Amino acid sequence: MKRREFIALLSGTAVAWPLGARAQPTAKMPRIGYLPANLAASPHLTEAFLQGLRDLGYAEGRNVVIEYRDAEGKYERLPALATELVALKVDVIVVTSTPAALAVKQATRTIPIVFTWAADPVGSGLVTSLARPGGNITGLSFFSPELVGKRLELLKQAVPGVSRVAVLWQPGVAGGSTDKDMLKAADVAARGLGVRLQVVEARGPEEFDRAFSDMTRARADAVTVQSTNIFFIERRRLVDLAARNRLPAMYLAREFVDAGGLMSYGPDVADLHRRAATYVGKILKGAKPAELPVEQPTKFELVINAKTAKALGLTIPPTLLARADEVIE
Repeated sequence: MKRREFIALLSGTAVAWPLGARAQPTAKMPRIGYLPANLAASPHLTEAFLQGLRDLGYAEGRNVVIEYRDAEGKYERLPALATELVALKVDVIVVTSTPAALAVKQATRTIPIVFTWAADPVGSGLVTSLARPGGNITGLSFFSPELVGKRLELLKQAVPGVSRVAVLWQPGVAGGSTDKDMLKAADVAARGLGVRLQVVEARGPEEFDRAFSDMTRARADAVTVQSTNIFFIERRRLVDLAARNRLPAMYLAREFVDAGGLMSYGPDVADLHRRAATYVGKILKGAKPAELPVEQPTKFELVINAKTAKALGLTIPPTLLARADEVIE
């Protein structure tokens, strides 16, 4: 090869190499929006979701970015936070409450949304059906209306002499027909068990003291706490109020019993958050939310706090203790 031809070939290679390098951009790191009801109140749930991602090979900061937005228990902040996440053009948005899911669904019809737990996805209007969610949203159901009667039944077994049960609920947060369905389920179950219901509203923590005063004035024998994120966030305060008013209480999740509550029956909330990561993984690989059926809980827990029962002067029937998944001594 002549010297002139060699220099021309070398020059051409030198020019072509950086052009080729520039033609292979660094892969974009996927971004997940994460909108909890209150980040500080339940760090174990966030950790469960992150562990679910790690199990799939996604490590925060290494191959995935997570954009956190915290409502801090204030539902009125959800629309603005949802808009922020949409403006960031994240690849998927994960929400941990029905109100958050409704807010994000209102903010975007294109960005995929995954809810870690929703009381009643169909009744609240989040999805068209569990099998075929439709639209850009899917996730996991908390199965709330279906469990109302079971919780009342277990409470009656724990406190056989109960005749009047207060139902603590937060109206207007679940959306759609969910509130109505849950109260109807409670009424049907109460009639079958031969107990009277006292429905007590608490729209926020500022109404908790008044709500429990209403229960004691009406001579309620026990209370069942309905499924809402505010109640979950404020679980320690609700447990303290039940103890102060000497009311045996049935709760929606074991976290209440860990905090000193009498008993709970419901899905494993941490497990739901871990499983939500599976949806995120599928969506990041190209799956459409409309094609991912909403999963119903597969793991239910009956947890009883024997120490709290003793403080209330209750003797939990041995048959009920034997059925419990865990008895906290």
